[in-house]
Amino acid sequence: MLRAMIDAGRLSWGILLLAACAAPPKPKPEVPSDRYEDLVVLFTAWRDFQRPKVVDGVPDYTAAAMEAQHRELPSWQRRLAAFDARSWTVAQKVDREIVRAEMNGLEFDHRVLRPWSRDPAFYVTVFDEQSDQPAREGHQAYGSVELWKYRFPLPANEASGLAAQLRPIPALLDQARKNLTGDARDLWVYGTTSMKEQSATLAALAPKVAAQAEVAAAVKTAREATDSFVGWLEHEAPAKTGASGIGQANYDWYLRNVQLLPYTWSSEVALMERELARARATLALEEEKNRALPPLAAVASAEEHDRRFDAAVTEYVSFLRDNKILTVQDWMDPALRARVGRFTPGEKREFFTEVDYRDPVLMRTHGYHWIDLAWMDHQPNPSPVRRGPLLYNIFNTRTEGFATAMEELMMHAGLCDSRPRSRELIWILVAQRAARALGELRMHGEGLPLEDAARLASANTPRGWLRLEGQTVWAEQHLYLRQPGYGTSYLVGKIEVDKLIAVKAQQLGTAFTMQRFMDQLNATGLIPIELVREEMESRVTNELPATTPPR
Repeated sequence: MLRAMIDAGRLSWGILLLAACAAPPKPKPEVPSDRYEDLVVLFTAWRDFQRPKVVDGVPDYTAAAMEAQHRELPSWQRRLAAFDARSWTVAQKVDREIVRAEMNGLEFDHRVLRPWSRDPAFYVTVFDEQSDQPAREGHQAYGSVELWKYRFPLPANEASGLAAQLRPIPALLDQARKNLTGDARDLWVYGTTSMKEQSATLAALAPKVAAQAEVAAAVKTAREATDSFVGWLEHEAPAKTGASGIGQANYDWYLRNVQLLPYTWSSEVALMERELARARATLALEEEKNRALPPLAAVASAEEHDRRFDAAVTEYVSFLRDNKILTVQDWMDPALRARVGRFTPGEKREFFTEVDYRDPVLMRTHGYHWIDLAWMDHQPNPSPVRRGPLLYNIFNTRTEGFATAMEELMMHAGLCDSRPRSRELIWILVAQRAARALGELRMHGEGLPLEDAARLASANTPRGWLRLEGQTVWAEQHLYLRQPGYGTSYLVGKIEVDKLIAVKAQQLGTAFTMQRFMDQLNATGLIPIELVREEMESRVTNELPATTPPR
């Protein structure tokens, strides 16, 4: 009996010993690092972690995969928080904040947005136009097919490559049927429209590759899968009755922790209402002042379009150079000239075409987007963290905000002096941005249906140019419902740019110049505007001459 007890005890200890050997090691406590180089290493690893795992060429957004990623995220946030950055430069500390904002963006996706389970448009992956942003607006599944990068007919190697990119689409959409368990009605209905647009894009692609069997087959299969998926979405739509907005509390958290803005939902509502009133009132005064002048004539033909838009780029780049707005680089003119587009007849014009066709010079200001993108190619940022596009569209307060700011800034700098009625267009643009931002805020904060948000934006845009029968108003409100903070970023970012100019002018006194300001802003990269401010405000000690009298 005693021997049996001893043997049983030995067996138990053996089992325990084996179990101890097989158990995963306990996580090591985070060891603080004061080396910026270690942040760069963490950033590279973080970007690998953030991407979904790819199984047989298909990104995995299943519930199990997303739950596993969500469980691991806090450990990455702890590793970042453990850095001791007291000895770092301001720019290095800014890089740490960029990584923090990205990690918070993924946290927000898991806690609130859950695009893989709520948003059918998340699974749209075929695009025929280049975004004017560093990364495509809104949330998209990993593995997008950017058709605008190709020139047709395709060389054999590119045809095979495009076919390989298209082949995962059927499996991805099959997975989406299981993943999409959300009840957000507007996201579902308008996401179905986005998926129909993917089908149309594939249909337009088919004749371009008809002679290349491999890619033609991949296009056909991808389109059939897309159409089948659209049918499934439409079948499920009647059961979707829930709200799509995220609520005021979540919106506040997002602004503070992902966009890094010093605002709340309520304060942004107040700002946008003020901007709308300012724009409508100033427009009325401009129209009265200019009532004796002839109206601006819209471009009326393809020939006129080519002539006026070509001249507009020349005039605008010369304006930037002659007025020392910024240090003009040789590649800026081609970057703008490549994006003037082609003539659109009157019945097909949308809001921005109505503005652009009345003064092609004016909208080159907002075309600063293309200068931003060219800057990334020609003068990459020295920081590995800033060199490529940031995640979760957190660049938008800088990219959209600054492009919007340039419209009004250049008007004040004299761009419209020879065309007084073009000043009216500036206020129409501001009103439209404020109206559509209020649509976004009401959708997220008050549960306003997307249809009503579109009507709000259309009704408050002057001259009836944001037409409900057009596509722009619907596409914009759909994007802003999918990506909180995007519709407000244009004017909120502009307001922050105005504040930054004011601070720098006060800091520098007579040493302030717009060219110095612009060159510094460009050098910071496409990062959240609050981080641009943090970095630029820290530079004043190196900019001041020996004596700088006040202005």
